[in-house]
Amino acid sequence: MKKDLLTIFDLTSGDIELLLRRAASLKKKLKQGKIHQSLKGKSLGMIFEKSSTRTRVSFEVGMYQLGGQALFLSSNDLQIGRGESIADTARTLSRYLDGIMIRTFSQAMVEELAHHASIPVINGLTDLHHPCQALADLFTIQEKKHALKGLKVAYVGDGNNVATSLIQACVKTGIHFSIATPVGYELDIAVLKEAKTEGGKTSADIEVTSDPHRAVKDADVVYTDVWASMGQEAEHAKRLKAFQGYQLDAKLLNAARKGALVMHCLPAHRGEEISAEVIDGPQSVVFDQAENRLHAQKAVLEMLMR
Repeated sequence: MKKDLLTIFDLTSGDIELLLRRAASLKKKLKQGKIHQSLKGKSLGMIFEKSSTRTRVSFEVGMYQLGGQALFLSSNDLQIGRGESIADTARTLSRYLDGIMIRTFSQAMVEELAHHASIPVINGLTDLHHPCQALADLFTIQEKKHALKGLKVAYVGDGNNVATSLIQACVKTGIHFSIATPVGYELDIAVLKEAKTEGGKTSADIEVTSDPHRAVKDADVVYTDVWASMGQEAEHAKRLKAFQGYQLDAKLLNAARKGALVMHCLPAHRGEEISAEVIDGPQSVVFDQAENRLHAQKAVLEMLMR
């Protein structure tokens, strides 16, 4: 049976362990100048309804390095943009391609695409989930801390798609997770309930608060993201006001453990959700995160398409 990656919870803890191990191996081989062409002759269709830097480049380069090819498919160029059904699009693309990656707004659209496709579907980002980013985050943490289970990750900011996939990744791997959001911008209740259930299996504690300093206290990793995501530009002024006091700056970082990692999925707005001093400081690993999208996604492509 085909396997899709629509959310982190589509993966078992064993799947994640294998993916991280394979990502490390592929990264090492690449640094040594060894090209592993495990997907030679394979084709990945990449559907984009949202603009992208890291997702597009990392998937396109990843497929090239694995010996395959990636096709950029703008929704404006596909018949889906003129009213063709998701089901018919999925069935048609399944006759040409070996896998589909989609970056869009609606999670329901991704799930419908996967339901009708006979080839693997990868969620490159929706308004609800960002599983590929979370896998790269886990890989980066493991690289820097040499462990996952028992660490504490603190997230400060909007309870958005990145926060959702991050909490799922943490509880799957036994990482304690703390999140601080303003009132009205919390994680979805259903997501939180599901995460707490999974965390009970891996002994991962979850703390939810509106106090950034409480969330960050003794954290091994401090994570933030933009306050207004794509599609929320009209709310920018409102969100700037609501998120005052939630900036990841030097004072907030001092509440974490000494040497705590600073993470951000990018793009970043220096002076808003994070200060320039912190994102460009010695504890920041944000560009390692960005690089590791390539290696983690190559592992995902192999797992699903080989």
